[in-house]
Amino acid sequence: MKKYFLLRVMNIIITLFIIATATFFLMKQLPGSPFDEERLSNLSDDQRIEFLSRYGLDQPLSQQYIIYMKNLVTGDFGESFYFKGQEVADLIKHRIGPSALLGAQAVVLGITIGIVLGIIAAFRHNTIWDFSTMFIAVIGVSVPNFVFAALLQYYVGLKLGLLPVAFWESYSSSIMPTIALSLMVIALIARFTRNEMLEVLQQDYIITARAKGVPQFKVIYKHAIRNALIPVLTILGPIVVSLLTGSLVIENIFGVPGIGSLFVDSIKVNDYTTIMGLTLFYSAFFVLTMLIIDLLYGVIDPRIRINGAKE
Repeated sequence: MKKYFLLRVMNIIITLFIIATATFFLMKQLPGSPFDEERLSNLSDDQRIEFLSRYGLDQPLSQQYIIYMKNLVTGDFGESFYFKGQEVADLIKHRIGPSALLGAQAVVLGITIGIVLGIIAAFRHNTIWDFSTMFIAVIGVSVPNFVFAALLQYYVGLKLGLLPVAFWESYSSSIMPTIALSLMVIALIARFTRNEMLEVLQQDYIITARAKGVPQFKVIYKHAIRNALIPVLTILGPIVVSLLTGSLVIENIFGVPGIGSLFVDSIKVNDYTTIMGLTLFYSAFFVLTMLIIDLLYGVIDPRIRINGAKE
């Protein structure tokens, strides 16, 4: 297990190195500039040199890359071009709170309701409960979350006046964005849980447990759900990362000052350093989440941990 963990950490380091390198050179190939060209044209030659030197843009591209990678080792993403005088790391630190809150709430709500609906659908197969769950799953996957967001804003925010329509004023401002984000999670988890539970319920050990008169709740909790959740964990990685790091569209619709809206703003103005910093942040969070999920496989099913240790 220790060898497996160290191997995965090495793979993470190599992956992040490749992503950082690719992002750096791709950003340099983008058309446009993060600086106001009219402003630069009004500068004298000495002022222009001093201005470009401040951001290291007077160096050859290879030298810029070396400096950038050296800074990354110390956790320095550089200074934002657009948000003058602010470090990218500080921007991310200040914006991660709202995104993390929305993401965590959407993950907990989505997983809880999704698993419950999936279990009910499996145990009530081919009944109204099963058909209703599958209908919710189809709607949740097919309809974009920004459509749900607009409907919530109109009916819950404007018509009923129950919750703030937009802006980050209090905790109540997080409720509608959380619901909009969680609907897709509910749909995916419910569908996967139902399918896996149906397969697990056909296994011999489940049939034997029922024949012995084991209570239904114990059959679900002790025998069925743990095995059914292993494939569900596989889809949780991308879902958790996308939610915890902020939904680009939902945050802009509800005016949430998270890193999703920061990413959109930085793209609009070609803020190279902020784009690169956020891309690397997303990537690091994704690979670390996948590592945690891989380790959770062994918690849910000890056989996986034993086999991994033997390897």
